[in-house]
Amino acid sequence: MAYSYDPQNIFAKILRGEIPCDKVLETEHCLAFHDIRPQAPTHVLVIPKGAYVTYDHFALEASDAEIADFARAVGQVCQQLGIQPGEGGPGYRAIMNAGDHGMQEVPHLHIHIMSGRKMGHLVAPA
Repeated sequence: MAYSYDPQNIFAKILRGEIPCDKVLETEHCLAFHDIRPQAPTHVLVIPKGAYVTYDHFALEASDAEIADFARAVGQVCQQLGIQPGEGGPGYRAIMNAGDHGMQEVPHLHIHIMSGRKMGHLVAPA
């Protein structure tokens, strides 16, 4: 399947330095920053620096180094924020949306890390 990446999306502009962000962590392959419209007291986005639209796109086409760096960056963000439940933190919700049915708003892979309150049910009953 071919993925169409829009290089004018807001995350691409953030990665190019055209739009500022409140950075939490930067690694060789990833950037983490505070969401500008937080849905929880703690709401951080982790994005790969590569041009990937969705998680399946990333999983199928990213290099092993990019995949490992993304996974570790998520862990480092949780550790840095002190939200790891295994380390005495309150826990968190991690969400990735993909495509129209997944309600993806920005066509660049991103994971939402949210904490600071109970999130409620994952999906409302149909």
